[in-house]
Amino acid sequence: MSAPSNGTPGDGSGRRVLVTGGASGLGAALVRRFAARGDRVIATDLAEHAPDALPPGVAYLRLDVTSDHDWANALTRVEDLWGGLDVLVNNAGIAAGGRIDVLTLDDWRSITDVNLFGVVRGCRTFAPLFKGQGSGHVVNVASMAGLVHPPVMSSYNAVKAAVVALSETLRHELAPYGVTTSVVCPSFFRTGLASSLSGSDPEVEASATRLIDGSRLSAEDVAARVLRGVDRRRPVILTDRAGRTALRAKRWLRPLYDLAMRRVAEGVRRRVDPASLTADHPTENRV
Repeated sequence: MSAPSNGTPGDGSGRRVLVTGGASGLGAALVRRFAARGDRVIATDLAEHAPDALPPGVAYLRLDVTSDHDWANALTRVEDLWGGLDVLVNNAGIAAGGRIDVLTLDDWRSITDVNLFGVVRGCRTFAPLFKGQGSGHVVNVASMAGLVHPPVMSSYNAVKAAVVALSETLRHELAPYGVTTSVVCPSFFRTGLASSLSGSDPEVEASATRLIDGSRLSAEDVAARVLRGVDRRRPVILTDRAGRTALRAKRWLRPLYDLAMRRVAEGVRRRVDPASLTADHPTENRV
């Protein structure tokens, strides 16, 4: 196995990087950023063939993150091509929103298999390689929803919180082997993730789509901030002011945070369940 590359950005050495979900959205932006600075990159996604917009020199591999076989194939490809890996970016994911009594168990199974077990499979696949070479960096893309938990997002919040917990666990567990772990927690930003919304609560998902599409941040903005966090080996990478503000409010201004969350929930109720308002204020019986 070849020695790991520990070069810094721009020094021409180029780290070896694998990015899941690399054909669109944040994954594609990360692939472009890594490649632009001279890193060697494998982009993976569900399509059989590489996307047309893939940067020159970037390799492509079909990888379904729910498939153990595909992960084993990715490990073989990395070992054959480079003899090792420096950065694993577990980015692939789907979006979901919905009320607890509307989402089905199939909705829960789907998002858990992709957003949580997909990350677990990636970590399990490459941890032995990282341990063996005595270096490596695991980058798990979670969400601000893993730290701050707004209403009508129970399944998404739960799996992203699990990714945060997994990443903190691995940060301590793998550190003795020279392996770094980071978790990325962005807020809403413009990306193709909204197109993956396919749950059982379309009224709520429409609101999530508006928040995603209306953000001032693009995937390129977030990708640039992620790479800065990776270069600095930050354990938690926060990518925007809104997320940092929400997290501070939850930690230090809990009553105001709770009030804001309840106002969000009340707004959802008024929008998607107007019949409940009549129940709160029944019309008086007049004679």
